[in-house]
Amino acid sequence: MICPPAVILAGGRATRMGGGDKGRKLLAGRSLIDHVLDRLRPQVGQIVLNANGDPVRFSDLGLPVVPDSLPDYPGPLAGVLAGMDWAALQGADRIVSVAADTPFFPTDLVAQLHAAAADLPLALAATRDPDGKVWRQPTFGLWPVALRHDLRAALQDGLRKVVMWTDRHGAGQVVFTGVPFDPFFNVNTPADLVRAEVLL
Repeated sequence: MICPPAVILAGGRATRMGGGDKGRKLLAGRSLIDHVLDRLRPQVGQIVLNANGDPVRFSDLGLPVVPDSLPDYPGPLAGVLAGMDWAALQGADRIVSVAADTPFFPTDLVAQLHAAAADLPLALAATRDPDGKVWRQPTFGLWPVALRHDLRAALQDGLRKVVMWTDRHGAGQVVFTGVPFDPFFNVNTPADLVRAEVLL
């Protein structure tokens, strides 16, 4: 398997965390983005960070930074689009997306997404809860760069929900087991950060 490039989605406003760069919050003395990079680097090729505002504040990471190309923070799909546009310039045909606030995602995420998307245009991660319900994780996916123009048009038309767009394109799905906890647990609030310390 050729390692695809990846985009870390960090372009949100983190309102539930009190604002600022949520990915810079410290977990066991290291930023959430550092934990994400530890899991992501062995699985992918080049990595780009999607973030809005002054990119200089991320210069210590040594990653290219791309902002949303659409105004008013239209959500994670805008970050996926920014990653797609960047990947197209690198000559890549697909890109993986992960969230900057999810430090425990699976170490076989990319391999599993590739397997699910073998005969499909794209694939998303999902988890099954103890009651058997499947929850999609729409910020974790494998996206074909060729669909970036379709995605841009959808966003310009007001679409914001990731799964509404992915369902249009017959997205595949990889269901990961949430044992001993959901690997896609994400840090949205100060209380979540405390819980992440316990999980770590």
